[in-house]
Amino acid sequence: MTTQFNRIGGSGAIGFATMIVLGNLITVPAGHPSPGADPAEASRFVADHGGLVQWSSALTPIAWFGIVLFAAGAFVVLWPLERRRGEAWSVVGVAGLLLQTAVFVGVIGARLAVVQQPGEASALWPLQDALLTINGTFLAVALIGLSIAGFRCGLIRRWHQLLGFAAATPTFASAVLTPLVIDRGGVFGLIGLTGWLLWVAWLLAYGTALIKHRPQLGS
Repeated sequence: MTTQFNRIGGSGAIGFATMIVLGNLITVPAGHPSPGADPAEASRFVADHGGLVQWSSALTPIAWFGIVLFAAGAFVVLWPLERRRGEAWSVVGVAGLLLQTAVFVGVIGARLAVVQQPGEASALWPLQDALLTINGTFLAVALIGLSIAGFRCGLIRRWHQLLGFAAATPTFASAVLTPLVIDRGGVFGLIGLTGWLLWVAWLLAYGTALIKHRPQLGS
């Protein structure tokens, strides 16, 4: 029997997207260093705006809770349908969501460590850049897995699936180019940013699709 848990999952996706956008709106206008920035720049930013980094980081536990709810909500809708066909794209997608969450714990941990020890930015900031960028691997896994599963199971439409593929391409490309992103930033950093913006749009649309989904009750 399929329940209404899909609504909880959809709300989790929208909540996650909202929290990560708010977190960036707190620090980016203040001049948050982009990937590949000089560690000295990061050290100065943290010295001047450490409080903003802390406030931004405080939103992430809420976001992580939401993304786990989204993973569970999507899985409960998609897996029964996929299992009948011998497919497991939803499992691939959920694995990507959980892995990207685990990696992002390291990103936030490194940022908070720089706030406490600005003098260690030369080591800690490149670490957060590396984790942030290489995390595009798992974003791409989540996007591809849930886009394929969602479309094949009738949960999302073709344009939404294509949006997922469009978001996965730059996020994965950025992960592959992680050394260049850390060393040079600039245009290489924009690749990941493009994927991130598409990922947020995809999440909002997926959350909405889950909330609107009407489960078929019964066996």
